[in-house]
Amino acid sequence: MIEVTHLTKRFGSTKAVDDLSFTVQDGQAVTFWGANGAGKTTALRCLLNLIPFEGTVSVDGLNVKEHGKEARHLVGFVPQELSFHDDMTVQETILFYARLKKVERDYDFIPLLTRLQMIDLLHKRVGDLSGGMKQRLALTLALLSDPPILFLDEPTVNLDIRAREDFLLLLLELKRAG
Repeated sequence: MIEVTHLTKRFGSTKAVDDLSFTVQDGQAVTFWGANGAGKTTALRCLLNLIPFEGTVSVDGLNVKEHGKEARHLVGFVPQELSFHDDMTVQETILFYARLKKVERDYDFIPLLTRLQMIDLLHKRVGDLSGGMKQRLALTLALLSDPPILFLDEPTVNLDIRAREDFLLLLLELKRAG
């Protein structure tokens, strides 16, 4: 599903990612583990072809340098830093991102919203959500187009222990569901 060969990213004379190679098969879950500044976020940005890099990255057979837009369509992404319009409701936010992702207008969001426990929050303002609920919203947005691949950049960093546990259980459920 994902093949990375000799991925290297330099910022001037600093190598943020140095000759990273790995393969992820369909159904596998992989974690980048390392200290702050180890290059985890940089590697994810390269995998999404958001920044230039050396080496080769393919997603479902698509070379991301040549077919970045098509490859990104296969990936749901939850960034480390969440940024929403706090004055919009959850429903308005979901519909806004659905339009950006070109999700069909008649798409039934109810199963996704139910699975992620977002139904009761639809009319809440995003600015009134807790950190854990904002993280759930970010995951909802990443899954809107039902992508086969999900990238999460430090998804539990700002969550309390209970919210972190809930979020990780939700991810495990999503992985089991495919």
